[in-house]
Amino acid sequence: MAQNITIGFIGYGNMAQAIAQGLVDAGVVNGGDIVACAAHYDKLEASTAKLGARPLHSAREVAAAADVVVIAIKPYQIESVIKPIADEFAKNGRFVVSIAAGWDLAKYQKLFGDLAQSIHIQCTIPNTPMAVGKGVLVTETDNTLTDMQTEVFELLFGPISLIERVDTAHMTIAMVVAGCAPAFTDMYIEALGDAGVQYGLQRATAYRLAAKTVEGVGALYMATGTHPGAMKDAVCSPGGTTIRGVAKLEKDGFRGAVIDAVDAIVG
Repeated sequence: MAQNITIGFIGYGNMAQAIAQGLVDAGVVNGGDIVACAAHYDKLEASTAKLGARPLHSAREVAAAADVVVIAIKPYQIESVIKPIADEFAKNGRFVVSIAAGWDLAKYQKLFGDLAQSIHIQCTIPNTPMAVGKGVLVTETDNTLTDMQTEVFELLFGPISLIERVDTAHMTIAMVVAGCAPAFTDMYIEALGDAGVQYGLQRATAYRLAAKTVEGVGALYMATGTHPGAMKDAVCSPGGTTIRGVAKLEKDGFRGAVIDAVDAIVG
């Protein structure tokens, strides 16, 4: 457990709640070590109560109370919400973790102006599986954390995610692969589930089989580093059933459709 560390969320939507859930379930922090603010206080009270986190009324209150401040509001809100409280970020050695898409270190430094040299910040893009300790945290290589703050950052987020460091120029595409692709993967699981139901499986069974298979294939790659094509080949016996399905996916443009989906976001 990260002793005596208070984590503050400015914004407490789905992604912030996923991170908070993951941190508490992994034993990284207690719920009482989390503070948060959001636009609708009544809704915030209900969502923070699930973990025993403390709802606060303003971003300034969160910044003042936390050792690590997570900026979890919409990107378009950052200038109006964050710039007025920049002075709080510069106090007492606290540091900032941004999870806002499109905001890198240079953009924050421009926003903070003369205070930038006193503010320690790390820009990231998380994904929702952090809620169950299986996430990815795309992390900009450029940052202004001290060595000790970097250790704390990894202590906090390492137990619930793969911390993948990426240069600034490639943060957007890394965000798409890790942050948007869970939705694509959900669709794949749902499609496999529908196919299973079509042939008589109970839906819950079909979803479990599909989901565990996705999890297992990912785990196998992470454990071995085997090229995905070689992993696919290992399942495809000559003249067998699997290769017939693979050939049909190729004819239907499965890979191209995935790449087109990425192009639709990046392009």
